[in-house]
Parts: sequence; structure tokens; C-alpha cells
Amino acid sequence: MRKNIVVVALLVGLLALLSVSAVSAQGDLIPVRLQLQWVAQSQFAGYYAAVAQGFYEEEGLDVTILEGAVEIVPQQVVAADGAEFGIAWVPKVLASRQEGADLVNIAQVFQRSGTLQVSFVDKGIESVEDLRGMRVGTWGFGNEHELFAAMRAVGIDPENPADVTIVQQPFDMSLLLNDQVDAAQAMTYNEYAQVLEQINPETGALYQPEDLNVINFNDVGTAMLQDHIFARESYLAGETNGVPNEEIAVRFIRASLKGWIFCRDNFDACVDIVLDNGPTLGRSHMAWQLNEINRLIWPSPMGVGMMDEELWAQTVAVALEGKVISAEPSEGAYRTDLAEAALESLKEAGVDVTGESWEPVEVELLEGGA
Repeated sequence: MRKNIVVVALLVGLLALLSVSAVSAQGDLIPVRLQLQWVAQSQFAGYYAAVAQGFYEEEGLDVTILEGAVEIVPQQVVAADGAEFGIAWVPKVLASRQEGADLVNIAQVFQRSGTLQVSFVDKGIESVEDLRGMRVGTWGFGNEHELFAAMRAVGIDPENPADVTIVQQPFDMSLLLNDQVDAAQAMTYNEYAQVLEQINPETGALYQPEDLNVINFNDVGTAMLQDHIFARESYLAGETNGVPNEEIAVRFIRASLKGWIFCRDNFDACVDIVLDNGPTLGRSHMAWQLNEINRLIWPSPMGVGMMDEELWAQTVAVALEGKVISAEPSEGAYRTDLAEAALESLKEAGVDVTGESWEPVEVELLEGGA
């Protein structure tokens, strides 16, 4: 009996020790902040999934996701050490880098541009050439460069009112719906869906894709690389709690990519995770958005997070043409070694990092994106 008591006591002591160790390990997680470029939505689903599924914690990271807003510029936040990592479009980070911020692209998550120019069929705008003489909406704030480069390529000067009327557009489709512009800027995953979530007064049903003409800048040839993970070069050169920050970056990238892979392979569960983080629009809109975001990521022939050098060169060319930057980016504007290290370990674990067989799902939009 005494022997049994001793064994039980030892087991209790061991469990207590393991519990203390677990708490200690939890306390040793390295704090990391990620600055988004907008509010919670499926555009950032992979990062929310990485938190919810414990992927960051498995890497020894305690990640805090900071939402964006109109007045928040991720490049400024990261440059000022308000976050270790940020998400933004490539040309915007290139502009900040030229202005002196030591920002570097460390993982190119989106492989395609999501920018469109959308019009109703009765306007007859089927190509960029058809924008001549039209009222054309754009958000500005650096979002106009794909559109302006496309127009200049066909001899339309966006700065000449005799060629085209450029209208400052709010971040919605109200001007298009109220016939205040002939074509409006939209993202595949957001504003385009906002039109399809509205009732067509002529039919009493929701607008349908066949009611719209769409100019896709990936097809036009002026698409620019968009969402990517960036950090400060000075941060990467240092360490945190005795761990080299380059190693922390590899861990962060690996967990983030696992989050995006989870969202590719577990669509409904990923939408639930986004909804748990309080987006302003409902399930059908978030499902549409995730489906379209997946289109921008998958397939990733070189592996998710890797840079396509041809698209980098195209982005730089459009940025130069549009005077986003005045010279070629300085050496080191992007690096692939950290993403390569993250991908290598995922591939060794048998994870599909290219998504070659991925297929989009069918999403039914509801009125108002409910």
C-alpha cells in the first residue's frame, strides 16, 4: 500500500511539474505584433487562422494582430517599431523604402492583383480604350496606379480632363450604383461583391455578373503585386530574448503560411474564424471574399510566399511609370531566403505548398452580404 501511495505521490508531483513547465513555456512565448492594412475580414484570414489553430504558439510566438483603418499606414507603424511585421501592397512599401524606411518584403503571399474596373454593361466599357471620355472612379491613395498605367498605355492621359474625368471614389460602390461614375474601382474580393449584393431595380433580384463588364489588370498587363509580409531590416538583424529575429521571422512566416493553407483546405472553418473576429459584413460576403482571396494565392507554383520575379519587375515598372518611385528599388528590397526556409520545413512535413489542385468553391451572395 505504501508503495502505491508513493507512486501516486510521484505521479501527482510529476503532473504538477508538467503543469508548471507548461505555464513557463507559455510565459516564454515571444511577443510579435502584426499590423494589417484594413479591418478584420477574409483578406487576412490566414493570419487569424494561424492564431486560432495555434500555429503561432507552436512556433513559440504570441502574435497580436493589429487591425488597420483609413488613418493607419502599416509601413509607418512598422518603421516606427509599432509592429514587427506588416501587410501592405508592394508599391506602397517601395515608396516608403525610397523615403528612407528600412522595410523589406520577406514573403509575397498574394501572387496576383485583385484590382478591377467595373461598369454596367449598358455603358459599353469592354476594354481600357473604352474609358476615354468616361467618368472613371478611383480611390486614390496609391490605389490608382494600375488603372492610370493601363490608360496611359492606350493613349489616355488621366491628368487630362479632355481624355477622361477622374472621380475620387469612396471605398464603396455607391457612385457606380447611383450612376455618378461610368466605371468604378473594385477589388475582386470586396467592392465587386458589394454590387452583386444589391437589388437590381429592373428585375427585383440581385445583380448578376452578366450585368457587369470587368477590366482585370492581370489581363491588361499593369497588375501590381499586393499583399505581402514585410519587416524592418534593422529588426531582422537583431534578436529578441536571445533568439535571432531572422529565426523569429522564419517561424512567423511558416505559421502564417500554414494559416493560409488551412484556409485553402478548410474553407467553412476558416470563414467561421474570420466571423469570430468581428468583420463588419456577414457570412456570405466573408465567404465570397475568402474564395476570391484564395484565387489570388493559389496556385503558387514556386510555393506560397515566394516572389515571382517577372511580376516584381512589372510592379516596379508600373511604379516607375506612375511616379510612385523615382528610381529602381535599392538592393535588398525583397528577400526570399526566409520564406524558402519556412517552405522547406513545410515540404519536409508533407504539406502541399503550391496548391496546384486547388479549385474555387461556389458561393451564393445574399442581399447586403448577410
